[in-house]
Amino acid sequence: MSTKDENTYGDSDLRPSDRGQEAYDGPGQRHRNEDCSETADELKAQQDKYLRLAAEFENYKRLAQRDQREHARFANENVLKDMLPIVDNLDRAIHFAKASPDKGSGLIQGVELTLKQFLETLEKYGVKRITSIGERFDPSRHEAVAQVDSGNAPETTVLHEHQPGYLLHERILRPSMVTVAAAPNSARGSVPETEEGEHHG
Repeated sequence: MSTKDENTYGDSDLRPSDRGQEAYDGPGQRHRNEDCSETADELKAQQDKYLRLAAEFENYKRLAQRDQREHARFANENVLKDMLPIVDNLDRAIHFAKASPDKGSGLIQGVELTLKQFLETLEKYGVKRITSIGERFDPSRHEAVAQVDSGNAPETTVLHEHQPGYLLHERILRPSMVTVAAAPNSARGSVPETEEGEHHG
């Protein structure tokens, strides 16, 4: 190639390949790069949103399962509560039979067996009697109906149980109705105050 041919393209001129490179690096490519960057940001934002939603759904599912278990545990609460007067009547029948002149031994044994089986059935469903006599008065479990002097028992000790209370699992199904020991020189017949200063019930 002649010198003229070699100098056909001056310093101010660009060969076709150079012009292609300029086109490659031109404004259009910058726009494409910006679009790609925006798309990546959008994808990351969507991924973060998905992860948050997935975590929230897991929390919801866990809470729903817990609520379902709680409902199953206490679904029979009203039915079991309605059965308690039957237990009360069996208790009374035993008490009066023992107090009768002939002691009614056959009747007592039958009723005692029935009561035992009934209480065992209730216990299968989570119902248990609250221990009261000899315990310290607990306003969350006991309902005081009277207060009497006692020379030996400490103040607010439960002396007598008029009607037993019951728990359904850890929940109070019915409080015990009790008589408690009074403080020295206190008035007879009064009842202890709850933590809020009011009679429980």
